[in-house]
Amino acid sequence: EANVNERGNLTLQLKQQRDKLRQYQKRIAQQLERERALARQLLRDGRKERAKLLLKKKRYQEQLLDRTENQISSLEAMVQSIEFTQIEMKVMEGLQFGNECLNKMHQVMSIEEVERILEETQEAVEYQRQIDELLAGSFTQEDEDAILEELSTITQEQIELPEVPSEPLPEKIPENVPVKARPRQAELVAAS
Repeated sequence: EANVNERGNLTLQLKQQRDKLRQYQKRIAQQLERERALARQLLRDGRKERAKLLLKKKRYQEQLLDRTENQISSLEAMVQSIEFTQIEMKVMEGLQFGNECLNKMHQVMSIEEVERILEETQEAVEYQRQIDELLAGSFTQEDEDAILEELSTITQEQIELPEVPSEPLPEKIPENVPVKARPRQAELVAAS
């Protein structure tokens, strides 16, 4: 944890240094503009040598500005490198933890244990297949015929139909039908 804090502090310091350099760049850029304006004024006033000296100073500060930009780029590259290294370290820690977990799991379940479990499973599957074969192949054609006959008998026992009368049924006239709707007896006899 102390290393993590140190790396965090180092990264913070680098970023602060970068920010200070950027502020320095801004100040130099503003100063360059002022000196350029001053050099113009000196030329107008006829003070050419003084303007030349001021432009030399300006040129020197521009070179400092370029060096500052290079330093900022170097600091940013260093910060990115440190941050990437921190990510790599977290990945490595995760891989290490994963390996430790796998090793613990391998200690609990050895290859011999896995082979034993697979063998027991195969034996159970084979035993069940043998039972299925015995049940499926133990009936002869006679047994199959007897089973079908018993099934037919059971089905008929469950459906008990009443016997059908052999004599014709008498014709019955509904009693609650009005008299006008009932055919007359004489008409029925005549029609027959």
